[in-house]
Amino acid sequence: MKKENKLKELARIFLKLGITAFGGPAAHIAMMRQEVVIKRQWMTEEHFLDMIGATNLIPGPNSTEMAIHIGQDRAGWKGLIVAGLCFIGPAVLITLFFAWLYKEYGQLPEVQPFIYGIKPAIISVILAAIYPLGKKSLKTLRLWFVGISVLILSLLGINEIFLLFGAGLLAVLLYLINKRSEVHSFIPAVLLQIPDSGFLSSKNFHLFLVFLKIGAILYGSGYVLFAFLDAELVSTGLLTRQQLIDAIAVGQFTPGPVFSSVTFIGFQINGFSGAVFSTIAIFLPSFVFVAILHPLMKRVRNSKILSTFLDAVNVASVAIIVAVCYEMAKDSVADWRTIAIAVISLIFVFRFTKVNSAFVVLGGALLGFLLFRI
Repeated sequence: MKKENKLKELARIFLKLGITAFGGPAAHIAMMRQEVVIKRQWMTEEHFLDMIGATNLIPGPNSTEMAIHIGQDRAGWKGLIVAGLCFIGPAVLITLFFAWLYKEYGQLPEVQPFIYGIKPAIISVILAAIYPLGKKSLKTLRLWFVGISVLILSLLGINEIFLLFGAGLLAVLLYLINKRSEVHSFIPAVLLQIPDSGFLSSKNFHLFLVFLKIGAILYGSGYVLFAFLDAELVSTGLLTRQQLIDAIAVGQFTPGPVFSSVTFIGFQINGFSGAVFSTIAIFLPSFVFVAILHPLMKRVRNSKILSTFLDAVNVASVAIIVAVCYEMAKDSVADWRTIAIAVISLIFVFRFTKVNSAFVVLGGALLGFLLFRI
């Protein structure tokens, strides 16, 4: 296929995902797997899993970085840009619309009935995607041990970046003990640290530097993002806590990456230009990190020690996603209605594996709307 056609197909897929991918990074990645592994067979399960593991090792929004990885894998640096922008774009525009409504009218529309049904449906989509990935990643008893350990520690609340690097280093140690082979050097990436620039008179440049720093050093879920935002913006008086809470709500019920909440925040602080500066800054490091990391992945697989490290990170990534599903289920599958939506969705995704998971999510939203007031 010509590169131009590949770019068009990437644009079509990631625009669709940008509009329909609800539920956070785990759900987004599940939908991407269905599009590029199951439906189009652009890559193997193993390669897709390697990209998940690599994505988890760098800071920034995981699902956005997966989109960028897939784009670069399919069509080089142009694919990297097209896939990333098409995935981010719809979420940013939708969020920008809600930000304008909020600033004009001071409140958000009523979306709770839809969220009520979306959450249990999303858990089913994630579990259906993670099942085959788990089977592929659990190759040895050593990796089973790593996976179960990470799952338990994740449920106990241990930070995911410690678990990912810890799993990789533990697997390398066990490999060296068993093989007693030559140790190759492994140099972890140095995280970019950008100092605060309080002397800047322009509010937009200040926003840009704040969000560039966060995008370059933030590991973890969108909820970790909100902790950073509280410290950087609420405590300094640029944003009220209520505005931050409303930004969280927007991030939850809009499709695409939860980091698009930053668009909402930038708009509240400094209008349209603030939204633009903030959005570019939070996502820019992801494009840079993936552009640097992606070409190195094949070299990693050719090294026994680094391949062992990546295998363990892949298993740890799966275990962390299972833990995320458990935490989501505790909060969102709490009565007969949500249990019914979850069970129906689960049966559907395992029975009809080639059906677009977006329909499952939309079906969950409709069921939630119908059952919410019963």
